[in-house]
Amino acid sequence: MAAQINPSILSADFARLADEAKAVEGADWLHVDVMDNHFVPNLTLGVPVVESLARATDTPLDCHLMIEAPDRWAPQYVEAGASSVTFHVEAAAAPVRLAREIRAKGARASMALRPATPIEPYEDLLPELDMLLIMTVEPGFGGQAFLDIMLPKIRRTRELIRKHGLELWLQVDGGVSADTIERCAEAGADVFVAGSAVYGASDPAEAVRALRKQAEEATAKASWACDHQVLPGGPGRQEPTESGPRQ
Repeated sequence: MAAQINPSILSADFARLADEAKAVEGADWLHVDVMDNHFVPNLTLGVPVVESLARATDTPLDCHLMIEAPDRWAPQYVEAGASSVTFHVEAAAAPVRLAREIRAKGARASMALRPATPIEPYEDLLPELDMLLIMTVEPGFGGQAFLDIMLPKIRRTRELIRKHGLELWLQVDGGVSADTIERCAEAGADVFVAGSAVYGASDPAEAVRALRKQAEEATAKASWACDHQVLPGGPGRQEPTESGPRQ
């Protein structure tokens, strides 16, 4: 089972975003944290920067919207060039409708849960999604310590995915590093957001390769992985839709 590594530009040099994107060209996705200083107590970037970044790199953009009113703003990030858009269920007014709109515009639809938000009330929503993000820190700031208490939640989510036979990616974000990625993979995650562990390294591209190797080796030993199937062509390939391929 191939793991996916998504470097977070929240830990990159914002004055050199094009160069920082090129430094991790071997990554599966580039994770873009959008914060509005309302849903979380931090302010980062918005649609214009995503548009510029999409022109500067061939690595697909995975936009994580930590904002209020994602129902209004999320579709604009697809139009700006994001190949995957994640909204927080705590902020969405109509998550099913929003997921369908994101998909209809040609991007992958993802839903995020804060650490205190349980997965079980949203079991019926899972078929509407391409990815589920479990935050392993409180959203808002990079460089936080990984919350081990999220591992049971990751396991429960993986069991729900298996229960329904879904091709749903399970992403973790927050404190992912060489010290924690194996535990996340063993618990059931297959997409890993890493910020300082990548951009704080002397060779970010090598850090991506090393993290992927760790995750793949841990996954190979995990009990959940035996039933997990990947579409031909690798984990980044999806069947085309009427509005084009979802990467």
